Amino acid sequence: MVAWLGRIGADPEDDEDLRQKKALLVLLAVLILPVSAVWGSLYLGFGSPVGVVPFVYLAISLGSLVVFARDRNFHLLLNTQLLDIMLTTTAGGQMLVGGFLPSGGVALWGILAPLGALVFLEVRQAVRWFAAFVAVFVVTGLAGEILFPDADLPTWFTSAMLALNIIGAGSVAFALLASFAQQRNAALTSLRAEQEKSEALLLNILPSAIAERLKAATQMIADHFDATTILFADVVNFTPLSERLPPAEVVGMLDRLFSRFDALVERHGLEKVKTVGDCYMAAAGVPNPRPDHATRAALLALDMRDVVATSAVTAWPGLEVRIGINSGSVVGGVIGTKRFLYDLWGDAVNTASRMESHGTPGEIQITRATYELLRDEFVCTLRGTIPIKGKGLMETWYLVGPRRDERRDASAH
Repeated sequence: MVAWLGRIGADPEDDEDLRQKKALLVLLAVLILPVSAVWGSLYLGFGSPVGVVPFVYLAISLGSLVVFARDRNFHLLLNTQLLDIMLTTTAGGQMLVGGFLPSGGVALWGILAPLGALVFLEVRQAVRWFAAFVAVFVVTGLAGEILFPDADLPTWFTSAMLALNIIGAGSVAFALLASFAQQRNAALTSLRAEQEKSEALLLNILPSAIAERLKAATQMIADHFDATTILFADVVNFTPLSERLPPAEVVGMLDRLFSRFDALVERHGLEKVKTVGDCYMAAAGVPNPRPDHATRAALLALDMRDVVATSAVTAWPGLEVRIGINSGSVVGGVIGTKRFLYDLWGDAVNTASRMESHGTPGEIQITRATYELLRDEFVCTLRGTIPIKGKGLMETWYLVGPRRDERRDASAH
């Protein structure tokens, strides 16, 4: 029955908020109908013509529900219900019975009008409804005292009706506010869930420190980092391979590979900057500076090379990765207002990219700047001096592995 009543006046084009408001208003209106019938019957049973007033309320309320079921006009139903409950209980009930005390507090039902307006309308509109209720309540109460002073009802009946009116009006008011609070809490829970999803998405796009600054930023985010190490990794011959594979396999392979790269970046404490096609860029020392940035980048590069060599990851044996690393100063910041990106700029970034593009499949090529930072901890072999686009001749090295492995192998022999 409740579900059926909640569908009265429903429109498929209604949003969730309007659908809930319609259902709540209909249920409250139907809830008060039998109360008004009992209230009117009691007054008529004691010979008071005021008992007709509740049935007038019932007829107007029921008629408005019938009209609402046909035309689905929520605002017409709301205004009719609010006026009906306010005027029949004050101008009809309170005044005709003889004023404030003889009426047994029947005008308390009129407070449902401003309370209903507070739930269904904006606050400033509800304030006007409350002011109207107070005015009508005072005027009709005084008018009843003056114009109808001789209401002939037993004192016990007036006392009983006062108790019933307080309990009845209070119960409906409580149900109205409880429903409103439930909807508000549900909306807040949904809002918090959406906010958490948005923040999680933001953290997937930006470094956590940058994301926090962006939420509170009032100006451009731009930083200079003196000591960083930049890494570029590119899958060798991926473009011709992708042309021979179905799109789902291409995306699936990159997803598996880059997901493993993401886990390695997290493990070694670097920051993933971006991916462009089959090229992966990460940085150490940004946005949080750290003295071991080159070491962390080197360990990441070695693990990335091992991952690509594992056919179980890519499902295509024989794939190789070409990795380039360089160390130096960079500028970092957030660009754009739509699909914004945290990016790095500077000669250190360009040179790291050149180390990758001019590198050798299966090898990790590093510059002198990085070699000087790694030479004590890692085995590096000199590649020699090679021409680098936009840089001229540069001396480069291949990163082989940690020196502790070298010492372990020597001790084993």
